[in-house]
Amino acid sequence: MILLLQALQTFIGIYTALLFIRILLSWFPNIDWYNQPWALISQLTDPYLNLFRSIIPPLGGMDFSPILALLLLQVVSSLFTQVVAAAVF
Repeated sequence: MILLLQALQTFIGIYTALLFIRILLSWFPNIDWYNQPWALISQLTDPYLNLFRSIIPPLGGMDFSPILALLLLQVVSSLFTQVVAAAVF
């Protein structure tokens, strides 16, 4: 059980890094999201971000959905950390 929780926590950490890369790359308008490796990053992160885009639409050309998406990932990661720590002791 602990191994599964640690694997999920590692996955969340890697996915969070991918989200940060996606957010930082969105600042560069000349990136073609249909060419590799950008298409892979877009395919992995956009379904998760689209969940939050339906809740918070872009306001004034700014997309605030990644903030909520990252916040939720951090909360889930923190919960996994607490569960793993409680299971070890």
